[in-house]
Amino acid sequence: MKTIIELNNVSRVYRDTEGRAVHALAGVNLAVREGEFLTLIGPSGCGKTTLLRLVAGLDAPESGEVFALGEPVTEPSPERGFIFQQPTLFPWATVYDNIATGLKARGVYHEKKALIAEYIDMIGLSGFEHAYPHEISGGMAQRVAIIRALINEPKVLLLDEPLGALDAFKRIELQEQLLSIWKKTCATFVMVTHDVDEAISLSNRIVIMTPRPGRIESIVDVRIEGERVRTGEDFLALRKTILEELHLVISRPRAEYEI
Repeated sequence: MKTIIELNNVSRVYRDTEGRAVHALAGVNLAVREGEFLTLIGPSGCGKTTLLRLVAGLDAPESGEVFALGEPVTEPSPERGFIFQQPTLFPWATVYDNIATGLKARGVYHEKKALIAEYIDMIGLSGFEHAYPHEISGGMAQRVAIIRALINEPKVLLLDEPLGALDAFKRIELQEQLLSIWKKTCATFVMVTHDVDEAISLSNRIVIMTPRPGRIESIVDVRIEGERVRTGEDFLALRKTILEELHLVISRPRAEYEI
């Protein structure tokens, strides 16, 4: 399968308020396959969001190389959409106008505007086109944010815990919609989550990362035939394996880099 994103020996170092080095990522190597749904999971502060931002072109590595679609990543691109944990909708714009923003910025609104109704229908928000963000629920707002990114038809969609702020029922509902959108668009999805069940439910592969400095500990293939039932034997066995590996990763003494 074709590689669409590649990180070669990527490291990222920040400075804290006292000027000390904070190593977010160290020597990360990762190849993301075209069309797959890949999830990054690991303890807080392990560099998952940093990795996404590097792929998006919102940040630059200290060392190493990041490639997307065969080209070095040096800046953001419409081909790489980014979904934040909070919807970040424009409060002064309606659902329709929020979704149309990217098309207008690219100068393709008139030729692509028919897609807006199609995508609104896809996420079940028909009838809310003229509603403002404060008039819809958090789950609905996050769906709008996802479609606002997808309307630009990116080859890659990067999702930074997009469902983390939702309650359990809305989260499961939106997980199902996210999976449906991925299948319909055939885009490559790379998502950060702390939810093991969510990772298993949605992903082709799960990347387990170590505590800071973030490295890739292992990559788990999700091989569950048919519907992924959370109480199913295969699902629970994989869940146990991932939780055990996460426990080992978190409990292992980490290198001290803050000097």
